[in-house]
Amino acid sequence: MLSQLLSGNFTIQSVIAEIFAVLVIIFLVLPFHEWAHAETAYLLGDKGIKQRGRLSLNPLSHIDPMGALAMLLIGFGWARPVPVDARYFKNPKVGMAITALMGPVANLVAALAGLFTFHLLWCIVPSFFTTAGFGSYVLVFLQFYIIVNINLAVFNLLPIPPLDGSKILFVFLPDTAVQFFYRYQMFFMMGLIVLLWTGPLSYLLSFLSRGALFGVYQLSALPFQLFGQQTVPFNMVF
Repeated sequence: MLSQLLSGNFTIQSVIAEIFAVLVIIFLVLPFHEWAHAETAYLLGDKGIKQRGRLSLNPLSHIDPMGALAMLLIGFGWARPVPVDARYFKNPKVGMAITALMGPVANLVAALAGLFTFHLLWCIVPSFFTTAGFGSYVLVFLQFYIIVNINLAVFNLLPIPPLDGSKILFVFLPDTAVQFFYRYQMFFMMGLIVLLWTGPLSYLLSFLSRGALFGVYQLSALPFQLFGQQTVPFNMVF
């Protein structure tokens, strides 16, 4: 969003719709992501997570001010990580992997809900796709909301500490390797940021996000296709 403003490549319509989408993500989706981690850890045995105040969908329990600002400015941010005590899991590595996985899954579910809404509008109010009024704001909102959720899911699944994907990777690594990654995770994160800014990782993420987006799109269209309803074409949405 910031890059669009600086380059002048924006419209009032897109700015309003994207700001609203960012606010929804900050106050609803990011807390949902962290709640998914907390609820999974709780169900797997970490009952202390309730006392830590994270077993809630209340945004105030999860919002990180810097992460929220980053989301508003660059369309990519974060919430406060949920502290999980893996000692309470029957299998700490597997428990941590499942707990970590549920955060990105929450983002995919949120994206799926957005795409389902797209198809529903196409079936019930097709004029949304041809008018320049309120409907156009709704479409821009949904597009931005869906893309950000897909990007968050794909990014968090990268097997690089301290991202969620690293916890899944750790299931397949010996304890010595896991300790090494935890010890130097700050350096891995710095390297990740460098790769993002210089471009190589951005191309990979774009490719993976596009594939994930198409997969979620196909899943969202399935219920409508089963009942013989037309769905909005993928290339019309993105």
